[in-house]
Amino acid sequence: MTGITLPRFGVGTAMIGNLYAPVSDADAEAAIRAAVDGGITYFDTAPFYGFGLAERRLGAVLGNVPVRISTKVGRLLEPTDARGERHGYVDADPFEPRFDYSADAVRRSHESSLARLRRDRVDILLAHDLGHETHGGEHPRHLRAFLDGGYRAMRDLRDAGAIDAIGIGVNEIAVCLEVIERVELDVILLAGRYTLLDRSAADRLLPACERRGIRIIAGGPYNSGILAQDDLGQAEQLHYNYARAPEEMVARARRLAALCARFGVPLPAAALQFPLRDKRVATVIAGVANAKEVRDLIARTAADIGEDVWTALREEESVG
Repeated sequence: MTGITLPRFGVGTAMIGNLYAPVSDADAEAAIRAAVDGGITYFDTAPFYGFGLAERRLGAVLGNVPVRISTKVGRLLEPTDARGERHGYVDADPFEPRFDYSADAVRRSHESSLARLRRDRVDILLAHDLGHETHGGEHPRHLRAFLDGGYRAMRDLRDAGAIDAIGIGVNEIAVCLEVIERVELDVILLAGRYTLLDRSAADRLLPACERRGIRIIAGGPYNSGILAQDDLGQAEQLHYNYARAPEEMVARARRLAALCARFGVPLPAAALQFPLRDKRVATVIAGVANAKEVRDLIARTAADIGEDVWTALREEESVG
């Protein structure tokens, strides 16, 4: 397994790919510059985020600035005349994503990402969105394409020194367990499955990764937004796992927010720091859309959260 080093916190770029709402070029640039100026040295992106838009915006600002970047493979971008909101992205670049986990597609995707990022290399390459929840009945076909072709192409790139580490970037536990039984990975970027509201990775996946030396990058610490604010009054505006938050999740989040408030701790700070309470988690990444959100992120990473708060949160969750 690779010995790649990662910082404790990084930035995700789906939001600057116009997820849910348009972000101006100026705001995206300001967010990226604020992150670098604030000491953020790791950015995660993907061709899917705005269909090239997030990578393109990162490249326009970062170029060859010495930061770590992970991007993803598994979708090829094809030109389209379609406009408007597509796959959750608003005013994105004029491409349509098509799933393809073959060796040739992985190589093409990697090369295209480097061009958009204006870089000679990225540090981590992740196979994006494998699993039943994404592909349904097509999951076996896509998994086989990855195992028989795409994975080998990723290993070849790593062995040639073109990248430092390989892994998968997913939102579900089952496919992680399925993949690590078949191939060796360096990292798994797991979004939303080890958070204050969803600790499902703890039982089987984290121990399995520890045995294999696989490092966990915890994405989605706010579960798509529901944990990103203390004021949870507008339930219809809250997102949980990329959709409108169910009432039961809103109620649970409100209980956690009230508990944090009693200790004078912002709920988003607790949500951001929680995954790193487990030594098997190497890094936490959270999405940002503008410079203020970057400043908030940096402040939350530095918030002093005492052991009494974590004990209370653990007890509340066990009751809830």
